[in-house]
Amino acid sequence: MGADTPNTPPLVSLLSGGIAGGIEASATYPFEFAKTRVQLRSQTNSPTTSPNPTPKNPFLIVSRVFRTEGPRALYKGCSSLIIGSVAKDGVRFLSFDLIKDAFKDPETGALTPVRNLGAGMCSGVVASVFAVTPTERVKTAMIDDARGQKRFRSAAHAVRVIYAEDGVLGLYHGFAGTTLKQASATAFRMGTYNILKDFEGRKEVAQSTVTNFVNGAVAGTVTTYATQPFDTVKTRAQSARGASTVEAFKSVVVDDGVRGFWRGTTMRLGRTVFSGGILFTVYEQVAAVLNPMFR
Repeated sequence: MGADTPNTPPLVSLLSGGIAGGIEASATYPFEFAKTRVQLRSQTNSPTTSPNPTPKNPFLIVSRVFRTEGPRALYKGCSSLIIGSVAKDGVRFLSFDLIKDAFKDPETGALTPVRNLGAGMCSGVVASVFAVTPTERVKTAMIDDARGQKRFRSAAHAVRVIYAEDGVLGLYHGFAGTTLKQASATAFRMGTYNILKDFEGRKEVAQSTVTNFVNGAVAGTVTTYATQPFDTVKTRAQSARGASTVEAFKSVVVDDGVRGFWRGTTMRLGRTVFSGGILFTVYEQVAAVLNPMFR
């Protein structure tokens, strides 16, 4: 993926990104579950929900859910995220590798840090349109629904219910927030990783599993702090009942003020550090195996 490495065949980018995304989503889902619960609006006034308000500490959420609902509850909506991650990361790595060629300096062929970020932003928009928004909508709705009415029996059932109630557009609630998040997150994650990798190439730092993991973890940390407000608005918009991006934005301000946009940062940071390391490490390893087969 670095500027100094040979071009990766498109099919290798797609397969390696999809496999890496599926493994990363499976390994880190409890972090995502807790982060989403923290960001969703309290429903303590609803007769169908528990009178105990949702803790703001994501670790307390994991502990409470494990005790009261069992370990399987921590993976509610996981199938939707895995499917979405396979599609999202496959599309994201493929589109990034294709788009970055168009962003290279026409004279030197180099990919500057700004051009790296630009290529990542464009690939994030592509991923949001074709994969991320619908699967995130289903995942978030299932996590929200599990707190109260428990209408959704599975991810497929959730899709059918949402489609019956709101049509295709129902699967794209929170599209603006999701796209802003994906564009910025992919810009920072892919951009930071490639900037680090290109820098290491110039310094002749050997690439290894440890190096890939550390680079991915650093990229995940940068991404989390830079994009958390978009993630919070996206989560509110994609709750079980759905809301517009503007309504979701206003609800965060009303409930928690400006600080509310960074709710769930701790658990998301825990996930993105590990997910960044896992994602890029698996991608590089799978690509190394597949590259000779498709060249």
